Amino acid sequence: MVTIRLKEGVMKGSSNAALWAATVGFFIGFGSVSLFGPTAHLFKDIMRLTPTDIGFLVAIPMLTGSLLRIPFGAWVDSTGGRLPFLILLIASLIGLVGLFYMLKVLYPEHLTHADYPWLLLFGALAGCGIATFSIGIGQVSYWFPQNRQGWALAAYAGFGNTSPGLVALIVPAITAAFGLWVSYLVSAAILVAGLIFYFILGLNAPFFQFRKAGMTYDAAVTRARDKEQELFPKGNPLVTLWKSAVHWKTWPLVILYFTTFGGFLALTAWFPVYWRSFYNVPVMEAVGLTAGFSLFSALIRVPGGLWADRFGGESVAILSLLVLLVGAVIMTISQTFAWSVIGEVLIGAGMGVNNAAVFKLVPLYVPDYVGGTSGWVGGLGALGGFAVPPLLGYFVAKQGSVGYAHGMVVYVVLAVISLLLAVLLRQVRPKEALPA
Repeated sequence: MVTIRLKEGVMKGSSNAALWAATVGFFIGFGSVSLFGPTAHLFKDIMRLTPTDIGFLVAIPMLTGSLLRIPFGAWVDSTGGRLPFLILLIASLIGLVGLFYMLKVLYPEHLTHADYPWLLLFGALAGCGIATFSIGIGQVSYWFPQNRQGWALAAYAGFGNTSPGLVALIVPAITAAFGLWVSYLVSAAILVAGLIFYFILGLNAPFFQFRKAGMTYDAAVTRARDKEQELFPKGNPLVTLWKSAVHWKTWPLVILYFTTFGGFLALTAWFPVYWRSFYNVPVMEAVGLTAGFSLFSALIRVPGGLWADRFGGESVAILSLLVLLVGAVIMTISQTFAWSVIGEVLIGAGMGVNNAAVFKLVPLYVPDYVGGTSGWVGGLGALGGFAVPPLLGYFVAKQGSVGYAHGMVVYVVLAVISLLLAVLLRQVRPKEALPA
């Protein structure tokens, strides 16, 4: 822990402490939302919900968690990240406690359709935990020098993104033994512990602490440079959102992240159906294949970030997208279980490594508005989790069972488009930013 005495006060914290605080915060925020999907069907008959009601109920946490990434990510550029991160974790905790109450106290005898708005509200609040992602990206980016950001951001996102896979493995056992409400209770307790951990260690980067202590902008920049901070914000949240939106390089990064993180979210939801319906595997095997995909794709982001630091984000993005393309082609044409598993592994590897490469490029291309750019990339990119599943379902509706395979052509198309954009970014990268 580094402590520097200032005339105006005390600056505390370190880059590594902030990194792990943000990682734990995102991990628990994302994991708590993963409980909501298995809950939705329990309310269907009791509350007489329509298919549309159920669909919106399942979608609402991911929707709020994705869209809130945009304004909250931009807010980092004026606050440093600590305050918005805490607000989102507290909101997520309120949602979890509300859902726990509805399951433990009201379910099933005392629930009616009139309680549906409360269910939506608590689900929307629980989804706030997902939005911590873009805040952590900005907070970590400001703490670390650019030659270490690839690893730092990949560690943050990689370890943080493992929570859905772990939840998928652990929750069924807890639910079977004690009931689903106990899963919510355990998750709420973990969220409280993680919130406290973040509160203690999740401090803002030096520049923001110097500014809070009363220094002028220029003086804070000078002092912060001594602590290896290289990125500094310009403008308020509205300015940073606007400036990052009109910067053309923001949008190729949005599309790359839409393909690989939005695509990752979509497949995490789709693969249980795919394996059960196309290959008739047992339920637990389908869960295991999906959880394995989720964990592998998340963890490979960590070495992916190291590769991006060493070889450049664009080069790593191009290679990872080629791997994704090969995997998507295999799954599109495969009619055998073994080849489809190979395709799934290649897709997971390509998605995970590209996700790391994208956030290596964010502070490189839009260094003055990292928070705003992280919000656009993280928020709009995550919407792929909503846009892609209906396209996959369309192929099944039109072609029957074989549509489960042929629908993967969606990822072939997305991979090709993203490859072209990654090559474009490689061509326009400043020579002075090329890796040694």
